[in-house]
Amino acid sequence: MRAHPNRVVCTSLFLCSLSAAALTFAQTPPQKPTPKSPAKPAAPAPAPDAQIQSPVSRHYPILIVAHGNEPSWLLRLGMKGPERLDRLGYPPIILDPAETIADESGNAWTYHAKDDATNADVAVKVSREACSDNMSDTKYTFKVVVQHGQIGELTGCGQSEPEKFPEFRKKNQLDMPDDVADKEKDKDKYKLTDKDKEKEKKLAVLDPITNFHPPVVVAYLEAGRVVFSRSAVKKIVAPAGSELAVSHDGRKVLYTRSDSKTGPKRTIVLYDTDTGRSRDLAATNARSALWSPDDSKIAFLKYDGNAWQVWTLPISDPDKAAQFSSQPVDSLHGWISPNTVLASDLQNAWWLSEDKPPQSTPLKDIYGDTFQIMSSDTIRPNPINPDLLLVSAYYLHTPPGAPVDSMSLNSTFFLYEVKSHRRTILGTPDTFARAAEWSRDGLQIFFTRGVPGKNPLATSRVFWDSTGLRPYSPGSYLVIGK
Repeated sequence: MRAHPNRVVCTSLFLCSLSAAALTFAQTPPQKPTPKSPAKPAAPAPAPDAQIQSPVSRHYPILIVAHGNEPSWLLRLGMKGPERLDRLGYPPIILDPAETIADESGNAWTYHAKDDATNADVAVKVSREACSDNMSDTKYTFKVVVQHGQIGELTGCGQSEPEKFPEFRKKNQLDMPDDVADKEKDKDKYKLTDKDKEKEKKLAVLDPITNFHPPVVVAYLEAGRVVFSRSAVKKIVAPAGSELAVSHDGRKVLYTRSDSKTGPKRTIVLYDTDTGRSRDLAATNARSALWSPDDSKIAFLKYDGNAWQVWTLPISDPDKAAQFSSQPVDSLHGWISPNTVLASDLQNAWWLSEDKPPQSTPLKDIYGDTFQIMSSDTIRPNPINPDLLLVSAYYLHTPPGAPVDSMSLNSTFFLYEVKSHRRTILGTPDTFARAAEWSRDGLQIFFTRGVPGKNPLATSRVFWDSTGLRPYSPGSYLVIGK
């Protein structure tokens, strides 16, 4: 048989398959190679400046301590924003953080907050730029400007200082105080209401006050009697009296004696603790005596038949009493300086001086719409900062649930800053508080606690930042010598 020219005769299946594959390859025409895609041009090399420039962080800075001078101030900016503002001569301000707004440049941030006591708006602008406080050679990372709705603008510098923030230390387990550890171990012993928890949370940003000096010489009323106490050793000065004042050296006591059960006749009496003797300093309608800063003289109120006016007399020669000011007033509150006293009528607070014209501030500005003005109120200038006043006054509208007197009124005490008009209520709504007085160090406040005629009156103490409230002693209307 003749074989077909294109046919392959296979002797086996393997050879037949191999021959068919070879025949197919031989009959397939050659293919042109697929053209390659043109290569992409190489990216240009970055400029030298672009090679070293790092991306800008959009996260806002936290855990910053900022400060400034003239006036001296310090601000703490925590994990959530501004939390506390300190000023020299004033109690610290607790701040409630709000929103934070970043500048488009990425180098500045504005932190918003509220003054916890007054609800005033606060804005803190932090800029990442070199800053100097002009008091040292230190160069700080941030420039800081604080705007407070009542206090005004404060400018200074800031630096990141995480180790100064308790929340950072606790989160990073850098330390664990024993009291905190105990609370963590036995939480059932520390059950607090939501209101208590909120107050504790706010007060946690305050540092404990440790540099105060407990008074060692005081005087107060107990069952109507005038009591003098030195280092807890008590002595009865007089069977009755009011308007007490102890000298700065703690050696003499002033009080007002009523000379008539039916009339206004009163006498100022001086008791010498060294000799145990008393003598009359000013008689015939004289009252409210207060020691000068150096104890060399006293200021007091004298009635001329028409109005009360401020007089002074030297302790060494009481016969040389002289009129200090002709301004009619109702109350005398304290010495601002060696030649200036603070007094008031029912409309104004008066700064009366030997060498300046009288200056006044409306009591309405001090009391606001919260308190009513009475001649029995006391206004005490802080011993280290006369701009800070401690005022004892009655509420215009009694807080719900607050204890009241026979006139259905409740009394408390508050701080008032004359320059900024900032008012901070310190007395708690569940307390009837009266006759608040400063300690000599200006950090403690002692006040009479209890409703007259309803409860036994006693003295309590609180620090000027509203912390450290505790009972102090029996008696009422306590005043401090040293």
